[in-house]
Amino acid sequence: MAQLFFRYGAMSSGKTIEILKVAHNYEAQGRKIALMTSSLDDRDGVGVVSSRIGIHRKAVPVTSEMNLFDYVKEKSQKDYAAGDGTIACVLIDEAQFLEKHHVLECAKIVDKLHIPVMTFGLKNDFQNHLFEGSKNLLIYADKIDEMKTICHYCGHKATMNLRFANQKPVYEGEQVQIGGDESYYPVCRFHYFHPGVDR
Repeated sequence: MAQLFFRYGAMSSGKTIEILKVAHNYEAQGRKIALMTSSLDDRDGVGVVSSRIGIHRKAVPVTSEMNLFDYVKEKSQKDYAAGDGTIACVLIDEAQFLEKHHVLECAKIVDKLHIPVMTFGLKNDFQNHLFEGSKNLLIYADKIDEMKTICHYCGHKATMNLRFANQKPVYEGEQVQIGGDESYYPVCRFHYFHPGVDR
């Protein structure tokens, strides 16, 4: 039975490498996937799923106005008509940037088209507020899993993302600032409030 999945974790928890692994596994079995990512993440170009270990591939960029249900339904019908088979799974990276309508469209893909949708992203931003996409995935997803990583400072479980600028922690600013290891550290709660201090 198709389900809507949300796999979340702090920065550097392996979310992107996991989605690329799932995509490879489906395709190795001859099954078609729809690989998507937020158009906001342009670090390696718009519409590129890129992991920190250097693996990347093209994906469909999700824009604010895009209707995911309509896209998947139309693509699946075209592929079927062309004899290429239908989409077996929808995979979405950077799911924290989805809007509420996108999440509801993902649920509709599962419920109406019976295609599983697997989303991967951050849960909370650098101020520990939920992203819109994450908040709605926590509400509407059938299955929610945490991907774990360790604190940059102490090796305990990381649950938060600490933003840095000029080697100093930043606790105020715009919610969305695209960046990687140079801008964010995965940290535990203690080191979120006391970066660099011994526990």
